[in-house]
Amino acid sequence: MAIKKGDDVELTIDSAAYKGKGIGKIDGLAIFVPNTAPGDRVKARIIKKKKSYREAKLLEVIEPGPNRIEPKCQHAKNCGGCNWQHVSYKKQLKFKRDQVEDHMHRIGGLNDIEVNPTIGCDKEFYYRNKMEYSMGHKRWLSQEEINRDEFVSDRSFAAGLHAPGRFDKILNLNECHLQDPISFKILDFVRSWCVEHDIDPYNRIDHEGFMRNLVIRKAHYTDDLMVNVVTYKDDQDVMEALTNALLEEFPEITTIVNNINDTRSPTAEGRYEKVLYGPGYITDHIGPYHFTIDANAFFQTNTAQAEQLYEVAKSFANIGKNDILYDLYCGVGTLSLFLSEYCKHIIGIELEEVTIKNARKNARENQVSNVSFIEGDMKDVFTEEVTDEYGEPDCLITDPPRAGMHPDVVERLKELKVPKLVYVSCNSSTMARDLKELNKVYDIQEVQPVDMFPQTYHIETVAKLRLKD
Repeated sequence: MAIKKGDDVELTIDSAAYKGKGIGKIDGLAIFVPNTAPGDRVKARIIKKKKSYREAKLLEVIEPGPNRIEPKCQHAKNCGGCNWQHVSYKKQLKFKRDQVEDHMHRIGGLNDIEVNPTIGCDKEFYYRNKMEYSMGHKRWLSQEEINRDEFVSDRSFAAGLHAPGRFDKILNLNECHLQDPISFKILDFVRSWCVEHDIDPYNRIDHEGFMRNLVIRKAHYTDDLMVNVVTYKDDQDVMEALTNALLEEFPEITTIVNNINDTRSPTAEGRYEKVLYGPGYITDHIGPYHFTIDANAFFQTNTAQAEQLYEVAKSFANIGKNDILYDLYCGVGTLSLFLSEYCKHIIGIELEEVTIKNARKNARENQVSNVSFIEGDMKDVFTEEVTDEYGEPDCLITDPPRAGMHPDVVERLKELKVPKLVYVSCNSSTMARDLKELNKVYDIQEVQPVDMFPQTYHIETVAKLRLKD
């Protein structure tokens, strides 16, 4: 039968697909349905018609499958933050491993690769050291509210996370279990304080208002706690009053900063920043090293699990004491410093100026002298001149953003023929694409998923590559 947009269908979910969607089939046609788990018998409505598949939204779970559990959070079915909270954690780990293997085989053409079982996280909740909340003038209405006979307004001071696929509507949170519980308490306090004092949220359509984001960083190994208030305007009186109110309510806060983003860019990073209380940064540890983390600097979001990830990378690298190691996309230098004691010299390369500044500061404060950090776009600075200056790499670790490596960087790696290469990725689909090219020069010997983000479909993956004979 022809399945059209708007049709309601019943089907059994057979497997977990990429981005946390369940997949079932009707007459051989694949139907992708979010918020489902393998084994579920569901009713769904077709919302997108594609040539070889359909996308649907869940209307009802007719019969739950053996993998489905009751979510911890009331927002789980509407929130984009935890799209697998309805699946047992043991099964989440299996599904993530299966996704990585599917990408290796289907995208990378690496059909002989058998991906290792996923290394799980000790904490299934409250594991994030950073949460970025959004604020807006329109809240996301639940399906129950939409179905009511009486009118329900979506206009309010909404504070929480963006509704999936919507830049203009905020899921107004009543709870969140991804970061330490104090995180939601601070969000709730700031929302109530703004309403009480007639402080408007930012309107993303008219570009008016004041409050844009609240970013909270909670260190794992220290007591440091940062509140970063992102506003559309620079108003010293408002921010001074809010700072005093926050410190009175939450004496645990160690620093408060105000990022002023007076542009139309949706980013939570301000065009400039003011430190309102404390040092303006937090400090945390990975292994024996401590790291200074500014409001806008990148740092692994799950500190404890980052150590697991780095141990896998170290094992795959098999570093020798006299090795020269290159760390591409090095961030604030966490992995560079973590590996510094095992090799002769490490060269880290990163695009952002503030991130490289943090990396150099972290090296100085940890008294690590055998690291060098270079600022610039990887495709422009990772050149023959750099390897001539610092030496040819004996080992190279690359940890690119979700888009993967630029084709020029992949070609450079194929030309360099580094004996030992380790690829760390937060997106196994783009990793598989890059590995397909690298496989022309390298053997892909092992692939290890590491779960940094329980309750979500996201997965970190580490691949071990060795130069072909």
